[in-house]
Amino acid sequence: MADLKSTFMKVYSTLKSELLDDPAFEWTPDSRQWVEQMLDYNVPKGKLNRGLSVLDSYKLLKEGEELTEEEMFLASSLGWCIEWLQAYFLVLDDIMDGSHTRRGQPCWFRLPKIGMIAINDGVVLRNHIPRVLRKHFRDKPYYVDLLDLFNEVEFQTASGQMIDLITTLEGEKDLSKYTLSLHRRIVQYKTAYYSFYLSVACALLMSGEKLENHIDVKNTLVDMGIYFQVQDDYLDCFGDPETIGKIGTDIEDFKCSWLVVKAVELCNEEQKKVLYENYGKPDPANVAKVKALYNKLNLEGVFAEYESQSYEKLITSIEAHPSKAVEAVLKSFLAKIYKRQK
Repeated sequence: MADLKSTFMKVYSTLKSELLDDPAFEWTPDSRQWVEQMLDYNVPKGKLNRGLSVLDSYKLLKEGEELTEEEMFLASSLGWCIEWLQAYFLVLDDIMDGSHTRRGQPCWFRLPKIGMIAINDGVVLRNHIPRVLRKHFRDKPYYVDLLDLFNEVEFQTASGQMIDLITTLEGEKDLSKYTLSLHRRIVQYKTAYYSFYLSVACALLMSGEKLENHIDVKNTLVDMGIYFQVQDDYLDCFGDPETIGKIGTDIEDFKCSWLVVKAVELCNEEQKKVLYENYGKPDPANVAKVKALYNKLNLEGVFAEYESQSYEKLITSIEAHPSKAVEAVLKSFLAKIYKRQK
């Protein structure tokens, strides 16, 4: 795995150099330095799971065949396109949420001299993706399918983010709107498509497969993405900030988190009153009351039960898949996230 990661990082350096010499733009030393700093700060600092998953998935789909250097480079490039997409979403997401830290460092827009220039940096990150695809995939039979896939997934993610944001509008806070079906819809669109389906879809296209023949794979990966986000919601409240690299703010931000949806479901009238009065307030005293209520409702136990049921359901649907190679891809994804702590 360390070997795979170092190969992957080399491809980042290559793509970065190409982008910093993109002939479509007349570079100055200042603009080149700005973009390089912006890329290094935002693109390769995460766990890189999404990007590495393209390589992993492609290797599994090739069923043990040794990958050529070109295949390694192309699969890595697609992985980096996903990491670029992720960086674009996160840079803008942090501004919208007014976040302070991301991946254990200050958010990009919080740095001196950056501020709202970060919005344009997000747009630049987004525009790097078709530059990479055009340079390295233009002669591939699946080039148009790749462009289509990235456009579709970006649209789905932005739409999921929209539902999330309009649900938490100031002055219209209403916990009674928070249901499991709303939570599922937000997560499916905001997270599952780009974090789970996109990596495997890229690997399938590189393998010569047509995505319309793999709707069942998409559905399983979306379910996995929902399970992943529920874990995230849980860790936002009960995880260790040192381990997860950020301080959770779902309670302060009035997020439609799985925990609050379950709390609304399980509360008696008196507890509901406490929840309604304290959820979505930035004061630490209000946050503490919500957390105390979560403990009283034993949401840690409720989550543990949800986790084991989800795992059983996912394993059953994966093992029903006719292709052993695709089954291996899905199982490797599930293994990465089951019972994670960060």
